[in-house]
Amino acid sequence: MGSSIKIHHSKEVADALSNGAPIVALESTIITHGMPYPQNVETAREVEQIIRDGGAVPATIAVLNGELHVGLEDSTLEELANAKDVMKCSRADLSFAMALGKNGSTTVAATMMAAHAAGIRVFATGGIGGVHKGAETSFDISADLDELSRTPVCVVSAGAKALLDIPKTLEVLETRGVPVIGFNCENVPAFWSRDSKIKAPYSLDDASDISKLIKFRETFGDHGGMLVTNPVPVEDEIPSDEMQVFIDASIQAAEEQNVTGKEVTPFVLQDIFERTKGRSLATNIALVKNNAKLATKIACGLTA
Repeated sequence: MGSSIKIHHSKEVADALSNGAPIVALESTIITHGMPYPQNVETAREVEQIIRDGGAVPATIAVLNGELHVGLEDSTLEELANAKDVMKCSRADLSFAMALGKNGSTTVAATMMAAHAAGIRVFATGGIGGVHKGAETSFDISADLDELSRTPVCVVSAGAKALLDIPKTLEVLETRGVPVIGFNCENVPAFWSRDSKIKAPYSLDDASDISKLIKFRETFGDHGGMLVTNPVPVEDEIPSDEMQVFIDASIQAAEEQNVTGKEVTPFVLQDIFERTKGRSLATNIALVKNNAKLATKIACGLTA
């Protein structure tokens, strides 16, 4: 993103940037597409407060009337939560939304782009996109993976969304040179569940070690991002065997209704929400908060 792009910083983020204070980027898709009003605003504010309580500054990223905002004032957050026809922006969509003066919420890829443009090195999210099952014929692979390979931002997540092909997702990340770290876990988590039964390429137990790794990768100058996978707390997880039944049923429903492309993930997530009677969303909120805590520790370690 070029220097001619105007970025609107919230006062809190502008002060943090000028003072070299730790900042954690946050996506905005969870606000516009993840849950209904007013739960979306309440959750967004709670996640931001977790970051403040940990000693960092939250920077929720979105496009409003074509203008890129890094950090949302309270009134701006409310405006986004109530906006209609908000674009869901990945890398391909971000410039489109800005050029045509639209409202847009940012996915993992677009949030990484904007965070890097603003000089923010750590980003907390729920789960990343990845390789969809059947990608060998559909070629359905999330832009998040290429973004991780090119954009030097540390993404803290609960792993790839469990409806994806996790082994293939890890293979693509390895090919792209993206370090995948299991935080306090030997196996990567599977979003709603703590254990995918797939070994993490690296495992670290201390947030300060992740901060050190970020600093060393930055010395090369041409490295992309890194992915930290952080399991949802035990008390909030839906065990993988139980969750797989819901995932399989929802994917089958998507196939039967000929849902394809970008529409697959939101359809499946909504279907899973209904099948789990809301448990999947409660787990999603818990893991986002958990990731915000870890991302805050990592960001603070970068400024120590």
